[in-house]
Amino acid sequence: MNGNTMFYWAIIFFIIAVVAAIFGFGGLADDSAYIAKILAVIGIILAVISFVFHTRRQRT
Repeated sequence: MNGNTMFYWAIIFFIIAVVAAIFGFGGLADDSAYIAKILAVIGIILAVISFVFHTRRQRT
């Protein structure tokens, strides 16, 4: 789980959102889905930045 912490938490909040939606907790499901979406976007942005800097470092 070293580099995948952001995606791990995004998946956890997505699962919480699905379970909350199944049991009828709409507000909790919305909040959990929103947090999961934010964490997933941040994780993707950080992965792209890491990829760009890693390829730049190997060229020089």
